[in-house]
Amino acid sequence: MQNIKDLSLEDIERWLASMGEKPYRALQIFVWLFNRSANSFDNMTDLSQALRQRLKENFYISQPKILTKEESKDGTEKLLLELEDENCIECVLIPEEDRLTLCISSQVGCPLDCGFCMTSKGGFVKNLKLSEMVDQIFAAQSLLSDEQKITNLVLMGMGEPLLNYDEVLKFINIATYQKGLAFAPRRITVSTSGIIPMIEKLGREAKVNLAVSLNATTDEIRNQLMPINKKYPLKALLNACRKYPAARNRHITFEYILMQGVNDSIEDAKRLVTLLKDIKCKINLIPFNPFPDTDFKRPSDKAISTFHKILLDNNYVAIIRTSKGQDISAACGQLRGKLQR
Repeated sequence: MQNIKDLSLEDIERWLASMGEKPYRALQIFVWLFNRSANSFDNMTDLSQALRQRLKENFYISQPKILTKEESKDGTEKLLLELEDENCIECVLIPEEDRLTLCISSQVGCPLDCGFCMTSKGGFVKNLKLSEMVDQIFAAQSLLSDEQKITNLVLMGMGEPLLNYDEVLKFINIATYQKGLAFAPRRITVSTSGIIPMIEKLGREAKVNLAVSLNATTDEIRNQLMPINKKYPLKALLNACRKYPAARNRHITFEYILMQGVNDSIEDAKRLVTLLKDIKCKINLIPFNPFPDTDFKRPSDKAISTFHKILLDNNYVAIIRTSKGQDISAACGQLRGKLQR
């Protein structure tokens, strides 16, 4: 039996046609699933009893299962969810003054083996299906009061979204559809380590924000930190970013994790200024958030401030991102890692 949350609106229409049902019923079912978060076909009261019975015989509606929740003093909540196949994924609710952001995962584990990332330590297991991404939203929403609402989505959790492109695009289409999850495209950000062919494809097929995990200013260092750079080196990656068809007044975000003695020097900052020339962008500087068994360290406050000032002096929009949830397992993959251990 199939999870109906893995079907697009068009998929539901095709199934209904094969059953001899009216096509307009597809939108009714779709709205119940994604806009009203129905957990039972019996709740779909504008459908006939006969159609509801057919749906029960062919499909089921998945329910997210929260295994563990950790809450930080700053309000950040990290959830560990168990999938139907007993694999585990993480998502994080991040409150800020003017928004409530949910950071979701796109894979179980990650195949990219970035040296500074906890997720890679657990290895790669599989791509997430549409339902497994949507259910992260429903799981997080279940913890909120009626007055609270998730305002922003970032695909920055476990995994490389652009290596699960087809399912991620299906998710984006449902997330941005007004009769689906109803998020504005400008409130959704997809983060990538630099999968160049998929960056160009995403730009053509979706109007969401793009964030690029950069983290180095030379191929030599980026090769060590992020092995994907050997396939898609800096020059090619940045050229793809220059061509990215961002919506008007929208900037690409470059994420730069600062690691002591690795990529935090004055020379690195000056190279970054040159590398990003002519790209409409903003830069998130993220001091490294240590996790168990890592050799990387957070730079000194002075080094962070100096790096930041060089970017500001060269007219870049640059923000030092304070790590949220430092008193809990907030580093990506950390909560899953605890379970594995």
